[in-house]
Amino acid sequence: MTTQKVLCWKDIPGAPAVGVVLTRLDEIADGGACILSLGSDAQTFGIILLRSGDAVFAYVNRCAHFGLPLASEVKFLYPAPHKHITCSVHYARYRWSDGVCDKGDCEGEFLLKIPVVVVSGDVVVATD
Repeated sequence: MTTQKVLCWKDIPGAPAVGVVLTRLDEIADGGACILSLGSDAQTFGIILLRSGDAVFAYVNRCAHFGLPLASEVKFLYPAPHKHITCSVHYARYRWSDGVCDKGDCEGEFLLKIPVVVVSGDVVVATD
């Protein structure tokens, strides 16, 4: 069975629209992570938010290797603040700032990045 790779976060069912507020910046500690699930039980869209100062990096909560969520809780991302997060399924390590796998079975592959901006303290889905 061949699994088709998703190339853009917007292609995943349940992806948030541009302009959707995901959270408040002050809800994520500097060097901290946050996992969100948007949508209903039947169809959820998982997001990982990583904060570095006033910058926020957002990724689809989906491993580049297996296509499963990286983690169900932040503690299972085994985050090294400002450096990397790790998949709880097979321990691939992804860089904090660009989502590229730098250690593990999917080295060189990457998490699907979601463009976000901070507007008046809100973390908002942005245009590409």
